Amino acid sequence: MSRRSGILEFAVLGLLRESPMHGYELRKRLNTSLGVFRAFSYGSLYPCLKTLVANGWLIEESGTATAEALAAAPLAGRRAKIVYRLTAEGKEHFEELLSQTGPDAYEDEHFAARFAFFGQTSRDVRMRVLEGRRSRLEERLEKMRASLARTRERLDDYTLELQRHGMESVEREVRWLNELIESERAGRDQQRSGPGSSAQQNSTSGESGVLPRRREDNPPPDASGDTAK
Repeated sequence: MSRRSGILEFAVLGLLRESPMHGYELRKRLNTSLGVFRAFSYGSLYPCLKTLVANGWLIEESGTATAEALAAAPLAGRRAKIVYRLTAEGKEHFEELLSQTGPDAYEDEHFAARFAFFGQTSRDVRMRVLEGRRSRLEERLEKMRASLARTRERLDDYTLELQRHGMESVEREVRWLNELIESERAGRDQQRSGPGSSAQQNSTSGESGVLPRRREDNPPPDASGDTAK
């Protein structure tokens, strides 16, 4: 399985955990609301759905196509009559994926998909993913600075500016991650000191953190994975 197909399966399971959907509705959420994939086709989605059904993680049910789906491309018209629903095994598998904090969770596109489902992720796992992502970007930033220092004299003005732009993009994301991590820590400390708090409550899946207020100079990374490398 390719990395991108693995991310797609994760995103589909996460969306269907919220509610059953037609294929057309899934594609729309993946392309717009979720923001993980920029250009996403039925040619990728339906093989993924077929695999998830074969694995027992989804079931297909007959449903009535939405007016929006019927107005879509002819390819979507017929398939929109099938509703995909998460099975108990599929929910368990998705929760297992949510708990993973390995290196793949820090990569550009995979991190964006993981972040999109942070509302369903435990606080401890969110912290590990955020800190892992920050460490990965700090390593990338150090390499970019070292490379720029070695090659600065040989670069023309436009290439040099492009290098600086890439570094600034990574620096902005690191600042954004610092704010998120501090907010998660503050929320955890507040819950621990509150009435009736316990260590067990702090590891509950779906526990909400306190997101920092968005600043214009501190945007989140491009969900498509276009962060400068």
